[in-house]
Amino acid sequence: MSWVSTVMEGEEAATSGPSLDSEDQQERIQARRLRITARIEAKRREALGEDPSSMQEHKETPRKSYKQVDDSRQRLSKLVNDGTQLVTNIQVAADARETQRRAEEEELKRLRVEKIDNEEKSSFEKFEDITKKWLLSGEKKIAQELWTALNSQQQQCGQLIEDKNTLIGELQQELKRKDEQYVKDLKKQCEDINLLIERMEEQVRSLSRTYRDELLQVEKTFEQERRELLYKNRNKWEQEMQTRRDEELESLMNRMKKVEEYEKQLNQCRVRDGEEYNIIKIKLETDVQILQQQLQQMKATYQLNQEKLEYNFQVLKKRDEENTITKSQQKRRITRLQDVLNNLKIKLEKQIKLYKEENQSLTDDFKRIAEQYKELKKKMRHFAAVDAKKFHDIWVMNEEEMKQLVQKVLEVDRIIHEQQLGLPWKAPDLWFMDNVGPLVVKPKQQKTASMLAKEVMTGSGRDAMTSGDQESGDSSPPPLSPRTVKQILEVLCDESGFLMENKLVQLLSPLEKDERSLIRLDSIFGALQIEREDDVYKLVDFFLKYGQQQERSLQDEEEGAQDSDKTHLRTSHPTHLIHPNDVLRALTAFTMELHHSREKPHLRLPGSEERHSSEDAAYWSTAAQVIPQSRLKVWDALESAMEKYYDVLTCRSQLITETSSLRQQNAELRMLLHQYLNSRINAELEIPPTQILQVDSAHV
Repeated sequence: MSWVSTVMEGEEAATSGPSLDSEDQQERIQARRLRITARIEAKRREALGEDPSSMQEHKETPRKSYKQVDDSRQRLSKLVNDGTQLVTNIQVAADARETQRRAEEEELKRLRVEKIDNEEKSSFEKFEDITKKWLLSGEKKIAQELWTALNSQQQQCGQLIEDKNTLIGELQQELKRKDEQYVKDLKKQCEDINLLIERMEEQVRSLSRTYRDELLQVEKTFEQERRELLYKNRNKWEQEMQTRRDEELESLMNRMKKVEEYEKQLNQCRVRDGEEYNIIKIKLETDVQILQQQLQQMKATYQLNQEKLEYNFQVLKKRDEENTITKSQQKRRITRLQDVLNNLKIKLEKQIKLYKEENQSLTDDFKRIAEQYKELKKKMRHFAAVDAKKFHDIWVMNEEEMKQLVQKVLEVDRIIHEQQLGLPWKAPDLWFMDNVGPLVVKPKQQKTASMLAKEVMTGSGRDAMTSGDQESGDSSPPPLSPRTVKQILEVLCDESGFLMENKLVQLLSPLEKDERSLIRLDSIFGALQIEREDDVYKLVDFFLKYGQQQERSLQDEEEGAQDSDKTHLRTSHPTHLIHPNDVLRALTAFTMELHHSREKPHLRLPGSEERHSSEDAAYWSTAAQVIPQSRLKVWDALESAMEKYYDVLTCRSQLITETSSLRQQNAELRMLLHQYLNSRINAELEIPPTQILQVDSAHV
């Protein structure tokens, strides 16, 4: 089955293929790719000398196997379509019945709703009539009229209830009919499903049998085509081999002819080279004669230069005598300058004395200012403590208020869940309720300078830094790359050997390069008071900036130089690192800056450390969101339901008030009727009202 489907897919791709006019974007892309591939293949065949027309004719000739696969695919497709139509007919019939049933159900529903609405209107009118008669019965004063009105009201109420019961009976009959119809539909669906399963099984058997037969036909066609292709290819191979043998024989003959032509050309070259050798020999002998003449001229020039040198010697001798005279004059000048120096020393002593007095005055001023600074520092400490206490008190006050509000909100949420909704209530995570006072953020731990140098110099700096970031939860990369740090530290080791003792240098000589560099760096860090990894990064960054500054100044000085000098100066050292000659000056400047920056923390007052407020927003936000949004939606829904319940209770209260009023009126009517029946005037009547009431009650 899978082999036949693969052949069918290949046939479809070979015959039809993707179209450029298709609405699918991927199909259009595939069509362009196939067209480009066809063009490349045509160019390749043309370059190899193949005939495109023969390839086209070969392509246009249909193969028996492809035709058999196409016929099999069409027969199988027709069989699948017929089977699918046979199976889906059941579903189509069921859908038609369901559509008709829904249409009938909609009509019955419309009639039922219309009947209920009509009955509701008539009932409402009857109820209004009964309500109005109740109001009119209160105005009647005669018992007979009151009895008649009550009897009429009772009949109307009975008629109203009977109409309601009739409607209820009709609806119950319709409901019973629907239940019976539902049972019939279930039976019909069961029959349809059984028939559907039977047809599907028959279709599967038929498809399996047909696929098996078509597969045998396709295999036979391919086998026959294979035998034909083998026969054709064998004949073609023999023809090509014969052609190749003929071409090799012809190539051998051509090679022999070329060898004879090359031998003739070599003889001609030997004759031509002999003639050129004789010409060159004559020319060289002429050149030797010319060089001998030039040698005689050089000897004459040498003699002339010797006479000039003797003349210059006499001139220099006279100049030496003049220099002796000038030397004696300079000695007399030195004596005069010595006197001037003595006078300047006297003036210097006076200036030193004056500067000492000025220094004493400045020292007194410094002491006075130091006392003022101590007093100011004391005041600043006091104000810092007061501000810190005020901030702590305000924080605690707001925190207590927040905790009370959170407790109230949680109590309300618990009451709503347990009393109103009847659901179990679970308290949320209240970790912030245990906190008292402002939050304290612990500072991040750092590596030592020696540890960082070891990681960088041994080549594991990148891995160590990455693992350290993952363990600490901080994904921020290091400020500088390990390669740059390593290069700067190597330059520092090479140029800062004066910071180490001679004994230590002798002890390090037998060690390896990495170990020797690490021990040197440890000693240099100890001398420079570099302890943490931040100090190492500051050192490297300072060296880089210093090197860039020196490079910019060097480029400014090179603006007037020649191009060759510029190139030599620029390539003398890498532009992104510091030059070894500038390491000492850069190290001195960095030490002063580091010492100055370390003096600043000592000026900070105790208790005035900066507090990190990075987690304050999250802390207060957690307290504000103690009730999640889902529960707030439940509160809104409960509020809406409680408002509706309040409206219902209000209506009930009004109805209870009206019922109490009716009961009071009935009691008053009952009292009046009792007074009327027990009145003395009734005994004087021939037919007292009591007898009429007894007769009416008996009929009732």
